[in-house]
Amino acid sequence: MNRELVVVRGGGDIATGTIYKFIKCGYRVLVLETENPSAIRRNVAFSEAVYEGSWQVEDVTARLAHTIDDAVGIMDEGAVPILTDPKGECLKHLRPDILVDGILAKKNLGTTRSMAPITIGLGPGFTAGEDVDAVIETMRGHRLGRVILKGSAIPNTGVPGAIAVVTKERVIHAPAEGIIRNVCHITDTVAKGEIIARIEHEKGSTEVRATISGLLRGLIRDGYPVTKGFKIADIDPRMEEYENCFTISDKARCIAGGVLEAVLYLQKERNMR
Repeated sequence: MNRELVVVRGGGDIATGTIYKFIKCGYRVLVLETENPSAIRRNVAFSEAVYEGSWQVEDVTARLAHTIDDAVGIMDEGAVPILTDPKGECLKHLRPDILVDGILAKKNLGTTRSMAPITIGLGPGFTAGEDVDAVIETMRGHRLGRVILKGSAIPNTGVPGAIAVVTKERVIHAPAEGIIRNVCHITDTVAKGEIIARIEHEKGSTEVRATISGLLRGLIRDGYPVTKGFKIADIDPRMEEYENCFTISDKARCIAGGVLEAVLYLQKERNMR
């Protein structure tokens, strides 16, 4: 096994593609998460281990670690440790070889080039050569997965990439602030206008309805506190794509390929100096 240590900030579905890629390539990987991850495509997000104790995506398992020693032990067993450490306090003890910011917050939440010899940021909010060594494009389209060594990714447009020509209609945001109570489940087939959840609040509850007909491939955890406008669900208009609910997406795999390319390129360039 490659003894290089990769730390990935964030364990959502896009970051999970990168984590999975590193594991398959023999790296040791530690994931840092918040105490309350908000992944939508929960079936394929290692962050679910924070709630469930362990979580399997395809043929790789992540397990919740309570201490740095726990995390090291989990890595020694060939699994992925998830440590609730959003600020990266563990980095000064672990000194990773590679750090990837996969939070996808559309802004930098504290990642710096001093965190590791190689630092990579996914999506907008980072500038290659300044706060990270490389940026990976996350916008769907021709540039998806491209390695950026100078400058930034395409700015956030607020419009999701198209799936079967459907864009913003496929993503649902909370119509009110409160506690979400799910009516439907991931993998359910829903019709446009169907109630998929309710948001409980002081004035009662607000219904969340499907914006299009399709396959519910993403839905935030039942009981999660949401603010108005918070992303809570994702509907795939392709009814036949049931198996996609359980596998890493094409987008996540493409971005993961870009991350691995960036790591190998930066290592090669430094070895040639």
